[in-house]
Amino acid sequence: MASIRNRQGKWQARIIRKGYAPITKSFLAKQDAERWARQIESDIDKGSYTNSVFADRTTFSEVIQRYIQEVVSKGRGYKEHSYRLKALAKRPIAQLRMTALTPLKVAEYRDERAKVIAPATLIHELAYFSAIINHAKREWGISIINPIPMVKKPPMPQGRNRILNEEELSRLYTALTPRVKNANHWILPLTKFALESAMRRGEILGLRWEEIDLEKRIAFIPLTKNGESRTVPLSTAAVEILKTLPRNLHGEVFPVNRTALSAAIERARIKAELSDFHFHDLRHMAITRLAEKLPNLIELSAVSGHKSLAMLKRYYHPNPELLAQKLG
Repeated sequence: MASIRNRQGKWQARIIRKGYAPITKSFLAKQDAERWARQIESDIDKGSYTNSVFADRTTFSEVIQRYIQEVVSKGRGYKEHSYRLKALAKRPIAQLRMTALTPLKVAEYRDERAKVIAPATLIHELAYFSAIINHAKREWGISIINPIPMVKKPPMPQGRNRILNEEELSRLYTALTPRVKNANHWILPLTKFALESAMRRGEILGLRWEEIDLEKRIAFIPLTKNGESRTVPLSTAAVEILKTLPRNLHGEVFPVNRTALSAAIERARIKAELSDFHFHDLRHMAITRLAEKLPNLIELSAVSGHKSLAMLKRYYHPNPELLAQKLG
């Protein structure tokens, strides 16, 4: 049974049960202390009690930092994920204690962020929050209810369908053609290879010569975005692009980092006067082209690396005129 005692003008309820750390809480009124103690003892008897003391002493920022150190550091994309999470850990919502992380606070955060970032980015941030909170509950004993599922998410924007026509593509290639001696000579063949292979940016930048068999026309990717390995069949044009490349001493096929690639593509986009174009659009274009050669979606997904046909559909943009011709 709980002990109730008066300490410095307040009534302290203290519960000691085998297998539980001592649970204490102070109240102004004795009746409130007794009522609280009965409720806690009842929850313990039912097996539904969770101790929120640790959660009340821990800020969301501290949980995020621990998640970076113990979880993100051991996974793929450490730099990218840690950079984003460190930025989130500095936001006002992260300064709240875990017990104060309510659906109302999350909704306020959502509305403020919606003013400055795109819906897709906001959805990703909320997904980060949910994953961190769930991990903290499972692994670190932080007993709170995850508020993220209770908050309405912004509608997911429609997938991009930017397809360059032949004239635009020609302008892009021209803009990427090196004009000076010290220009980056890797970006143009990398761009052409992306359009021929339909590979993801990270897969291309991580590609190594020992993973390529030019005779069999295949490239082995040890670890993809889906967390699995896959072997990519290469077109004749893709193989010809690879054959023109000099061999890098460190083994990378394209010794270019993401920042340099993004900057080069953006400069070329401006120079070529292309509106609303991103490097990732090349994957959309490549899959659309491949769909004309591989009408079987299973074969198409084997090349593109999609595990879900629903996701593949977001990337596949068929030409209505060609579909009309097939209808007769």
